[in-house]
Amino acid sequence: MPRPTPFRILLAEDDAAMRTYLERALENAGYAVQSVDRGTAAVPLLEQEHFDLLLSDIVMPEMDGIELAQKCNEISPDTKVMFITGFAAVTLKASREQPKAKVLSKPFHLRDLVLEVQRALGGEAQMSL
Repeated sequence: MPRPTPFRILLAEDDAAMRTYLERALENAGYAVQSVDRGTAAVPLLEQEHFDLLLSDIVMPEMDGIELAQKCNEISPDTKVMFITGFAAVTLKASREQPKAKVLSKPFHLRDLVLEVQRALGGEAQMSL
């Protein structure tokens, strides 16, 4: 039986071009995406709405992705967390502090991103890249 509404993803990415790129790819895959440019902007959304997945850059101003994930775990424990980063050292810290979260290192292919999101959500994306 098909899911009546698409999975909802909250994307936190401070780089505007990357944010647009990821948002478009995920929407093309059939996900409902809401994006913000910093972790502090994501927290109120997590408090007000339900998201199936938090997809967050790790290195961001004001509140990094790891802090955001910890807040997300408190506010919305059912929301899955996935990180994206271009920094190898940060990947290790994220894996240590959020062991259940998948970490995707930049650069990655959009197909890989969509497959990992699909895997995390246990859903199916309708995507042809």
